[in-house]
Amino acid sequence: MLPAQPRPRTAPHQEQTDVLIVGAGPTGLTLACDLARRGVRALLVERAAELFPGSRGKGLQPRTLEVFEDLGILPAVREAGGPYPRILSWQDGERQGEWDLVERSTADDPTVPYPDTWMLPQWRTQEILHARLRELGGEVRFGTALTGLDQPLDPGRHPDLGQTPALDEHPDRRPDRVTATLTGPDGGLRTVSAQYLVAADGGRGAVRRLAGIPMAGEQVDPQQSLVADVRVTGLDRDNWHFWPKGAGGPLLLCPLPGTADFQLLAQFGEHAEPDTSPAAVRELIAARTHLAAAAVGDVRWASAFRPSAALAERFRSGRVFLAGDAAHIHSPAGGQGLNTSIQDAYNLGWKLGQVLLHDAPEELLDSYEQERLPVAADVLEISTRLHRAGAVRHGRLRGPRTEQLGVGYPDGPLTVEARPGLPEEALRAGDRAPDAPLDGSPAGTRLFDLFRGPHVTVLAVGRRLPAVPAGVRAHRVDGGVAQAVYGEGLFVIRPDGYLGLATDDPADLPGYLARLGLR
Repeated sequence: MLPAQPRPRTAPHQEQTDVLIVGAGPTGLTLACDLARRGVRALLVERAAELFPGSRGKGLQPRTLEVFEDLGILPAVREAGGPYPRILSWQDGERQGEWDLVERSTADDPTVPYPDTWMLPQWRTQEILHARLRELGGEVRFGTALTGLDQPLDPGRHPDLGQTPALDEHPDRRPDRVTATLTGPDGGLRTVSAQYLVAADGGRGAVRRLAGIPMAGEQVDPQQSLVADVRVTGLDRDNWHFWPKGAGGPLLLCPLPGTADFQLLAQFGEHAEPDTSPAAVRELIAARTHLAAAAVGDVRWASAFRPSAALAERFRSGRVFLAGDAAHIHSPAGGQGLNTSIQDAYNLGWKLGQVLLHDAPEELLDSYEQERLPVAADVLEISTRLHRAGAVRHGRLRGPRTEQLGVGYPDGPLTVEARPGLPEEALRAGDRAPDAPLDGSPAGTRLFDLFRGPHVTVLAVGRRLPAVPAGVRAHRVDGGVAQAVYGEGLFVIRPDGYLGLATDDPADLPGYLARLGLR
């Protein structure tokens, strides 16, 4: 523990906050919502003048829907979105056949309340998260870019970085804070001093570069692609329309639920440079489909990209964390990027809250990189493999890895499985905590109702209810689906919905909870 330092001389224009979040995409907004409901002071800044306008990341996986239920936005997400439509193939103006890109669930599984991938344009997801943030008392500071970063690091925690300048030479610098320079819409400069900074500013953002964290990757596909949001007449909105043999490459038009738009995705040759102008987009659709250019109305947004995969070397440097595309860049195949990013925020948010509000040990924050970096690496492998296999043509995307229901932390530093002799198929510490109806409770009550909120939950299944410290909610479950799924024992459910501790011995609880700042 560092000795207490004198408070710095703070310039009148310097702002103080607990967490500075850079980037108001899905990652930054999710983190800001989670921190706001915990009562953590956070400042969310966004370089652009408004939220991102495109539909890009439109697929929400089942695990993300569970996160959104916890954050209180699932009803809005369900109302605004819709299920994935079936792909319809076209050739020479004739329908050729249909198939599902995403395999639909057929079994009624009480442990998975939202089994199907949900489609919602990214811009609408962000609007819903932004509205929730404002309900919680937060806001986005638009038109504000991070242009400088100063982080005096504690050599005791970072011996590889050598000695940092003496504090008395820089009286405004403290080892327990990071100072950022922000440039506002008018070009004016101001500084913000924060205990932690989270980069959610994308793969080309400033924070990772200023923090000196390398990112290594590869080109997934040498061919460029174009994605756009367009208004089209002459197509039904019941299908995702696919022209596999269009002149110059394949093209897809997907109806976006809750809007009058279609998302266009077109692939180009290796050396072609897509033109994103509205006139060129109309000509592209006319050239590769049976539609006339006049059938294409507004081109509301367009962007060209070359699919790539990249992973940051570290997700943390001192008091700076990377999340979302700032930490990992994915091919769009399989709909993994946005969902993995939201899981990053959901993993980091509760840990920041426990350290800042409950004096949890700093080592709790180290677990963010230890848990999320391996997950991101695994997801990169999945999305790259799906892209190269031609997932659109083959379809049938489904499984616990792509749905992110099978993502867990079995080898994570917060995972303690203390029950010997478990059968191979048993639920274990590190797994996602499944949902289940609660027998003997009011109709419709589920385990997720007990878990919902920023707290830690102790679940006593077939056991006496133990004493727990303040800030922990304890519930006893006897019989029914819940006991069949969990088995008997005492379970600590982390605020992000994973099993931290699984034990038969109540004496294991105090020590484990103390690691989370709950004494």
